[in-house]
Amino acid sequence: MSNEHHHHSHEHHEHDAPSAPVLTIRAHSGLSGDMFLAGLLCMTGTKPDELEAHLSSVMPELSGSVQLTRKEVHHIGGWHAQGTLPHQHEHRTLADILTLIEAGGMSEEGKKSAAQTFTLLAAAEGAVHGLTPAQVHFHEVGALDSILDICLSCELFHKLSPSRFIVSPLPMADGFVHCAHGIIPVPAPAVLELMEGVPVRPFPGRGETVTPTAMALLKALGAEFGPWPSMKVEKKALVYGTRVFEDAPNGAIFACGCPEA
Repeated sequence: MSNEHHHHSHEHHEHDAPSAPVLTIRAHSGLSGDMFLAGLLCMTGTKPDELEAHLSSVMPELSGSVQLTRKEVHHIGGWHAQGTLPHQHEHRTLADILTLIEAGGMSEEGKKSAAQTFTLLAAAEGAVHGLTPAQVHFHEVGALDSILDICLSCELFHKLSPSRFIVSPLPMADGFVHCAHGIIPVPAPAVLELMEGVPVRPFPGRGETVTPTAMALLKALGAEFGPWPSMKVEKKALVYGTRVFEDAPNGAIFACGCPEA
């Protein structure tokens, strides 16, 4: 009896092992919400029909699509997440977005992480403008594509369910970015608010490297920062955002696999 029980528990342990990979992101030119989504689509091996199901569960009332497409930068091929969605630049509050998340069909873990991501963003925006998180009206982040980047990324992250999530120190550059408030310096004020405790390094390009969405996702999903982990790589992908930096390395590498003892 005890032998049989031992055999079953051993089988169960072997079966569970692949479900807890190590995930790493090496953010060469930074990180954005669409890069996060592209990388996690590659790591989870999500097929188009599964993606459509995820999309409709996040926001059932939306008619839109997200596709993983090939993109070349400086003749090097990688992946890019391209969304086709109704272009509504509504100024949504945190409560509006939390209601959208709660009404959707995401997993409980996905909902919790998405809500935490938006709560972090609201707190950061509030600190910048002298408002409480509840008073913040999201501009860029309130757009449907940003909501989907965050919700789908959180859902896919929990589908992957890594035992460790390690990210390289984040590249930071000087420059400026155009936003709803006008021209602002980078890192954007919300990124600065969320930067506390995060290792950064210089980057040879100019302009925004890490977006507020990506910074909040890293914090909400419990990223630790450091060099490549000891792992047997099983999946890897080079992903690109919308922006291309000249005279600088572009993209981010996502890799996951079994932890090496």
